[in-house]
Amino acid sequence: MLIATFLVPARALAAVDTPDWDGTGIIVDSRDQTDAGNFEPLAPSTEPGETTQYEYRFACTDGDSLVFSACTELMLECSSGASSPEGKPGTAIYWYYADTAFDPLIWTFHSGPVCIYDEQPRDLLAEIAGQIATEFQRTPVVAAEFGSQPGPHTLRGKETNVWATASTQTFNLTMLGQNVTITATPVAYTWNYGDGTIWGPTPIHGAPLHQDRIGEQTQTSHIYTETGRLTISVTTHFDGTYTVNGGPELSIPGQGNIPSPAQPLTVWRAETHLYADDCIVNPNGIGC
Repeated sequence: MLIATFLVPARALAAVDTPDWDGTGIIVDSRDQTDAGNFEPLAPSTEPGETTQYEYRFACTDGDSLVFSACTELMLECSSGASSPEGKPGTAIYWYYADTAFDPLIWTFHSGPVCIYDEQPRDLLAEIAGQIATEFQRTPVVAAEFGSQPGPHTLRGKETNVWATASTQTFNLTMLGQNVTITATPVAYTWNYGDGTIWGPTPIHGAPLHQDRIGEQTQTSHIYTETGRLTISVTTHFDGTYTVNGGPELSIPGQGNIPSPAQPLTVWRAETHLYADDCIVNPNGIGC
């Protein structure tokens, strides 16, 4: 049986302070020719220690329609190329997964049948895996919204609360004639308080306070020790996953680091003065 195996890449946070994406590329492992004369595909691999891997198997053959009723409808659609972006017929496959901690591997059905529109689906899926990091880089992920309290003015020596709101975003595109869905999920934030203090990456995104609680310490608040005009900003780190024609969700190597537009903040000092005048008796007195 011909199979294609995909290892799920590890997710890692990278502390960066540039608006660029952190593409770490993908390791490609070539395989040798088999006894049957076929070549195993180029398949993505990951760092040692990964435990989950996927493979697909040709589907809807040898009476599968009796077991998977979806095969009857899928094969008509797949063989006609009705759902193919390029209108060409495809190949039906099942997705399986296994935990590499076990030897021998125990393969478990994951999903399917789905249709892959290519004469050699193993090579096509490997090509998509090799290009997906670049496509993720091009995806127009929306930056987080963020704010500060107080703002745009705050006081020296007092707590200034900041927070960010980012959302999971999904993008549909066509790659090599296949329907690919990319999902970008916010997982961490790097805060730049504008006075040289940077905190992150951290999963803590903060939250706005009620008006009565402004000035309280929070997980994301900061105390400024100098007055002046500065800018505050946040970079949101997104993890990416993708599916091909409704198959299993696979990780995209690297992270997207999306900066939000910086916001101005002015730090003032507060002064306290004592006056002897009674403002009731002398409303025009100093300090009244």
